Amino acid sequence: MNNSIPSHIAIIMDGNGRWAKERDLKRTAGHEKGAEVVRDITSHCAKIGIKYLTMYAFSTENWQRPRLEVEYLMKLLDKYLKKELDVYLKNNIQFKAIGDLNRFSKALQKRIKDTEEKTSSNTGLTQVLALNYGSKDEIVRAVKKLNEKNLEVTEENIEANLDTAGIPNVDVMIRTSGEVRLSNYLLWQNAYAEMFFTQTYWPDFNSHELDDIISDYSRRERRFGGI
Repeated sequence: MNNSIPSHIAIIMDGNGRWAKERDLKRTAGHEKGAEVVRDITSHCAKIGIKYLTMYAFSTENWQRPRLEVEYLMKLLDKYLKKELDVYLKNNIQFKAIGDLNRFSKALQKRIKDTEEKTSSNTGLTQVLALNYGSKDEIVRAVKKLNEKNLEVTEENIEANLDTAGIPNVDVMIRTSGEVRLSNYLLWQNAYAEMFFTQTYWPDFNSHELDDIISDYSRRERRFGGI
């Protein structure tokens, strides 16, 4: 793989609601359009040789949204995974979920696990969806695992017990919609990521803008704290 191509891209997909509001549409229309962009960006990343694409789909804080919107998002996720399975298999994409899945319905948990299992032998891009995910929660759960295993609290042991164990740390972190913050997303994994914040709402984000970001990334010198 070309060294100018990042191994791991993480995205905070922000702006669905504002995109819909500016068009006098319901917020759900923004989420629906956003799901289409997830498909497009995932396919593009698979095509250009990205190995890992992690997308913030539902945070631990998103439960505070109106009940009807949360219910819609759950249905949209189930529909997305059902529809995407053939796309994953056709394009050699592996699917993985991170986050605390226990709060989801049993049916949705089964859909997630089934999709992971059915795509587990695919060797191309790994698409990671962060679901009921919060980075602080992830780190706390990792430390609890260490305690249960009577392991010393070290960087290596924490990293090996995060939801992202086995996945390289983030190279490129993108947030759409003009907000400039991490919002409790992959705090550990983003330690030395190159950050990109775009004004584009997620439903308007496309492969051309992603390619421009990757081109910018390829020109940056990453020193990881060195000289």
